Amino acid sequence: MKEYLRRVYAGSAEDFCRKAEAAMESGERLFVVTANPEILMAADRDEKARELLLCKDAEIVPDGISVVKAMRILDLPVTERITGVDLADKLLHSAGRTGKSVYLLGAKEEVVSALAKKLKTHYPSLTLHYHNGYDGDKDSILKEAAILAPDLVLVGLGVPAQEMLLYQHLGEFKKGVLMGVGGSFDVLSGMKRRAPALFQKTNTEWLYRILREPSRLKRFWRSNVKFLGEVRKAAKK
Repeated sequence: MKEYLRRVYAGSAEDFCRKAEAAMESGERLFVVTANPEILMAADRDEKARELLLCKDAEIVPDGISVVKAMRILDLPVTERITGVDLADKLLHSAGRTGKSVYLLGAKEEVVSALAKKLKTHYPSLTLHYHNGYDGDKDSILKEAAILAPDLVLVGLGVPAQEMLLYQHLGEFKKGVLMGVGGSFDVLSGMKRRAPALFQKTNTEWLYRILREPSRLKRFWRSNVKFLGEVRKAAKK
């Protein structure tokens, strides 16, 4: 576990956003992994997930307070959490302001199309392509996306499927910021409400989600609670 966490970006969300914006502007390729407990624990079981997290081309950011806590338990440098939804939102607005090209893959058709419409309304000069996460072969879709050479690629297919898909096709993209964003399209499109500011500020968005959807409790126990337990064991070694 510690070998993956050592690779996590230690700076601020603002600094990382500037780094990603600079990559978009200069035409570099930047593969961003928004690490949460699920993908970190998957790496302990799955060789491909482990390879992804140790890949030199992957820039890993701490998406979630549990990852930040884990790094502090292990005495690793970390500033704050860098949430995928906030980073995606900032990069979309940056791409819109500068007339970049964006590819969105994931979510239901009504969700991703609503997000696309919202972005085009605000930023008419934005070049935008999208595909929902339910129809078609994902490998073929991403290959077609690579041919378009977008400046920003956001994939919302859930962890770790979205990261594994991007990693598998990474070599086909010569430029662009590529990032998995989980369920962010639901929030960014306005179809789902994000946790109120108080929960965001106190790093308790997980509690808000459980209160809204009690069925998430089992998933939270399986990932976050077990994850921190494994981290504490690693800290004693």
